[in-house]
Amino acid sequence: MVSISGLGAAQRPAARTPQQAVIPPRQASSGNPDDSLALWNGVPPYVLLIEDDEGDAVLVEELVEDSGIEVRLGRARSLADALHLLEAEAPECVLLDLHLPDAQGLDGLEKVLAVSAEAAVVVLTGLSEERAGLTAVASGAQDYLVKGRLEADVFMRAIRYAIQRKRTELAAVALQAGKLRAEENARLERGLLPTPLLLDDAPDTVSVCARYHPGRAQTLLGGDFYDVVQTPDGATHAVVGDVSGHGPSEAALGVCLRVAWRSFVMAGARGAELLGLLERILLAERSGPEIFATLVSLTRPGGTHAVSVQRAGHPGFLIRSAAGVELRTVPGGPALGIVPGWGAGWPVTEVPVEAGGAVMLFTDGLIEGRIGPGSDRLDEEGLLEIARRHPDLPAEPFVDTLIQAAQGLAADWGGLADDVAVLHLEWNSPT
Repeated sequence: MVSISGLGAAQRPAARTPQQAVIPPRQASSGNPDDSLALWNGVPPYVLLIEDDEGDAVLVEELVEDSGIEVRLGRARSLADALHLLEAEAPECVLLDLHLPDAQGLDGLEKVLAVSAEAAVVVLTGLSEERAGLTAVASGAQDYLVKGRLEADVFMRAIRYAIQRKRTELAAVALQAGKLRAEENARLERGLLPTPLLLDDAPDTVSVCARYHPGRAQTLLGGDFYDVVQTPDGATHAVVGDVSGHGPSEAALGVCLRVAWRSFVMAGARGAELLGLLERILLAERSGPEIFATLVSLTRPGGTHAVSVQRAGHPGFLIRSAAGVELRTVPGGPALGIVPGWGAGWPVTEVPVEAGGAVMLFTDGLIEGRIGPGSDRLDEEGLLEIARRHPDLPAEPFVDTLIQAAQGLAADWGGLADDVAVLHLEWNSPT
């Protein structure tokens, strides 16, 4: 007979760990995976027995041996010992006696579930305690077994089914959490990436091409945002921004800033006043003092051939014209929230954009992907080089080509890690 080892055991074989003993099969299993737990993830499954009665512990050991299934069986003689073992290694299954020296009834079950939420729990009850077993199942255990009615095949089948039920339960919980996260991301994305608000009778016709691509292995939505509005005076206003970090708080802040920008623009805020108001919103809504936002905002009055640009810690932008593509980085100020109440404001710079010309704004996720060893990145000059190879492409293939080229260059070096937002604006106005 191989003894069950555990905390407090008087004697242990030298070759075994202090908490576990591998119980070899007394007879070969059928080889059918439906009838065996052997080699669970490449190793015998770990089952922790929490039982203070030596006779009952020996009974469990014999049932395991007679089952013909190899199991790593751990033993704890009290709840305190069990909690210590559970913190060291999570078992696939816990066999829990409801009457322990330091826990009675459901108290032990609640504490085991709190420490090892992913383990299946099978409660061991006496012949007269079947009702207690049913109560334990209603409280979170996967099954219960009556000690005086156990046979080896029934015993191991109960363990196997308990593990499978627990895994199914965990998978269902993960699926629901993923569904809720996807729904939340979809709602936030709708707020970050709106439909442009354009006038039917504006003196200038503006064509908008917008793209958003999440970073690699994206599980949390970022705070990249954009918006385009035409006001009754015929002016076109646009913004592209990026909240630092990833997650629902940052994405919600991006939505807040985007909606605030649209509201302030439609209410008549312009220039330094506009960015000052946005910073006040950021300071009031951000989750911590380390959160900031970069952005570039522009206005093109109706019937003109220039845009007024403000930049707050953001990359430059591309201008497309008959002469080709150029990169413009106008004077700017710090990102919103970096220097709260920055007295110098954010300067407004006039940039010529000829009739039929276009402007492409983007977030830094497009240019910060690694394209070589070390810190070698695409950067603005690399993006400009790509753009100059395709000066005559229409708006949508032009934008898509730049994004695909950036993704291709970064593919062997981890991909584009950050979100990418791109906004391409093209005006067709009277000459």
